[in-house]
Amino acid sequence: MSHLALTAEEVLAWHEKNSNNWKQLLTEHPEALSFPCDIAQTKTVGELLQHVVAAELRYVERLSNLPASDYATIPFDSVEAIYATHDRATALFQQLLASDTIDWNERIDYVTRTMGPARSARKSILFHALLHASRHYAQLATILRQHGIKPGWPMDYIFMDIEKV
Repeated sequence: MSHLALTAEEVLAWHEKNSNNWKQLLTEHPEALSFPCDIAQTKTVGELLQHVVAAELRYVERLSNLPASDYATIPFDSVEAIYATHDRATALFQQLLASDTIDWNERIDYVTRTMGPARSARKSILFHALLHASRHYAQLATILRQHGIKPGWPMDYIFMDIEKV
C-alpha cells in the first residue's frame, strides 16, 4: 500500500491561494461584508469571515503554545482587518511548520466555542485549521452569487496542478 500524502505546506499553499483570491474579490466588493448570512451562528458575511480567520488564528495559537485570542476582539469591520488576522495566522503557521521539534501526534487540550473542552492530536488540529475555510468559502460563493457577485476562479485543489491539454 502506498503512503501517498499531501504535506501541510501544500495544504497551506492551497489555503493561501484561495484566501488571497477571496481577499481580492472582497476588496473589489466590500459591500458584501454586510450581506445577510446565517452560517456558523453569524448574521453577516463579515461575521462569517471573522469566524473563518478567528478559527485559523486561535487554532495556530494553541498549536504554538500561545494563549488563544479572545474571539470577540477579532475585527470584521473591513476586508483589511479581516485579512490582517488571516496574515497573522499564516505567519504563525509558517513558523510552526518550519520547526522540527513538534510531535504532531501529541494530543493537546483546548476549548472550542461550540463544544467546550476538547482534546485532539496536533496534526488533526493543524489540518482542521487549514481546511476549515474551504467549506465556508464554498458557502460564501453561493451567498455572493445570490447577490450578483461571481467569484472568477476555480477553488478546487486540482487547480493547484492542472494543465489543459
